[in-house]
Order: sequence, then structure tokens, then C-alpha cells
Amino acid sequence: MTRKAIAFHTIFPAVCMGVFLYQATIRSSPAQAKEQVIRISASMFEFKPSVITLKKDVPVILELISQDRHHGFTLPDFHIRADVTSGNVERLRFTPGKAGTFTFLCDVFCGDQHEEMSGTIRVVE
Repeated sequence: MTRKAIAFHTIFPAVCMGVFLYQATIRSSPAQAKEQVIRISASMFEFKPSVITLKKDVPVILELISQDRHHGFTLPDFHIRADVTSGNVERLRFTPGKAGTFTFLCDVFCGDQHEEMSGTIRVVE
């Protein structure tokens, strides 16, 4: 046998075994947590719900919809921001990696009580 043939017969089975073990590990690992979907409605001058509880390290999708006009949504502690317009659903995916209480707010001027348009996300262990 040539050197190339010997190398092939030695390396190829090892590579195949590595691929097999990798696939077996992926299949046997626990399933990732399913994303939690939270629908948030924005209207002058409130978000509903205004208090949201999430679990740390569990993926979430925030579905934002405006009931009346253009609003903004910002969650500064997680560097998340979106425009929320009437008739459109804006989906924001994130995984809260820290526990605590965090404020979200409207960052697009929407009227006289705009400054009061905010809410709270509680992330628990």
C-alpha cells in the first residue's frame, strides 16, 4: 500500500467516528427552551401589559402593535429598540441574560402625556 492509501484508511474511519459521535451528542442534548411570545399593545399613552415577567435565559419574542399611531419601543438595558406603527406587528427576539427590573418606554413623541408611556420587565431566575 502507498502512503496515501494508508493515511486514508487510518484517517477516514476516525473522521467518520467523530462525525457520528458529534451527531449523537446533538440528538441526545436537551431541547432548547421554546420561545415565549408576549404581545404588547401600544396606544396613547400606555403599553398593555405594562408589567411583564420573563425568565432569565429563556428566549422571548415581543410582538408589538400600535392601536392608533406611530410609537416607539425601547428597552435600553438590553439594547432593544423598534418603531411601532399602526397595522403592523413588529417582532423583537431576545434572551434576557440578567435578572432584575428593567424599564421600557415609548421613544417617539406621541402627545402631551408621552413621557408617562412606559412599562416594566421583570426578569426572574
